[in-house]
Amino acid sequence: MAGLFFNACLNCHAVVVLALSIFMLLSGSPSPATAASVQYNVVSLGAKADGKTDSSKAFQSAWASACGSTRAATVYIPQGRFLVRSASFDGPCKNSAITVRIDGTLVAPSDYNVNGNSGYWIVLRHVTGVSVIGGTLDGQGTGLWACKLSGKSCPSGATNLEISNSQNILVSGLSSLNSQMFHVVINGCQNVKMQGVKVSASGTSPNTDGIHIGASTGVTIFNSKIGTGDDCVSIGPGSNNLWIENVVCGPGHGISIGSLGKDQQEDGVQNVTIKTVTFTGTQNGVRIKSWARPSNSFARNILFQHAIMNNVQNPIIIDQNYCPDSGCPNQASGVRVSDVMYQDIHGTSATEVAVRFDCSSKYPCTGIRMQDVKLSYRNQVATASCAHAGGTASGMEQPSSCL
Repeated sequence: MAGLFFNACLNCHAVVVLALSIFMLLSGSPSPATAASVQYNVVSLGAKADGKTDSSKAFQSAWASACGSTRAATVYIPQGRFLVRSASFDGPCKNSAITVRIDGTLVAPSDYNVNGNSGYWIVLRHVTGVSVIGGTLDGQGTGLWACKLSGKSCPSGATNLEISNSQNILVSGLSSLNSQMFHVVINGCQNVKMQGVKVSASGTSPNTDGIHIGASTGVTIFNSKIGTGDDCVSIGPGSNNLWIENVVCGPGHGISIGSLGKDQQEDGVQNVTIKTVTFTGTQNGVRIKSWARPSNSFARNILFQHAIMNNVQNPIIIDQNYCPDSGCPNQASGVRVSDVMYQDIHGTSATEVAVRFDCSSKYPCTGIRMQDVKLSYRNQVATASCAHAGGTASGMEQPSSCL
């Protein structure tokens, strides 16, 4: 009976997310502004493509005009390198068809103290129907990484692109390079589509998550390549109805749900599909992580499907004792993990334990399902480790199930 219920849940999830995706493709996601729209070229407004002259005022002026237009509008950044101290593209606007078309590169100040404590470099806030097309954001974060790795007192760092409290957003063909901290943050948003995005940073760069999703619904990530020093994609509390497909990850820490449970009162994560993903040389593959302390948070109705692991340290992992630094809480995690499906996952593990379910002793993981999993370690069958985890396995089982 439990198996029938879980299958029904998975089928419902698939239908819901498919319907969501079709709705987004046909009606929700904005299209780039047409040729009939009004265009604001940042160079015409005083921007200099020399990589040295601060062009922030020209960018803000172009945005103000586009946002104030009652017609569809385009902010155009031509080829060249444009130094931008910071830029806040704030709404609400008078139209919901604004395209920011980037043929050039936006360059952050090399001095990390300029934006290091502000939290962001480029931000979209309270906007509807904005498309960001093409271009490169160069966060010039190497100096701050070095500061952090030296153990000195440093700013926390700025996110290359933050999208907050917005809806019907499209980001297509954008490259994010060497962000000080997170590359892209989607927070408090509805209906955000990211496609053809490329994230690039050193595998040793600290806290440089590729795409972080928090408190958002209806986010899709397609056809993207992410290499960084932290999670390629991280999914924070309050996120639901997410679809991630055809993503290449590495270097990095994998695709993670969490960390969850840092706060006692916290929204959970549900209805997430992650499929057709490839991990190469990453710390983790598909991961769910939560702090070992009381919380009312949860992770449920998750599907990991069609994943390839190439020399991944922890290909499949649920870690409910997550603690990256000292001062660990060392309690039982209150986060409930349930109805998680791992289907068609194969490749190689860099460690002997390829599947690790380290669940909460107070709220064990339930409804874990493994189907057609084949992972090897040094040309031999890997092993699996389970603590407080319940579920079933079917089809190919390598390593042998510990559920």
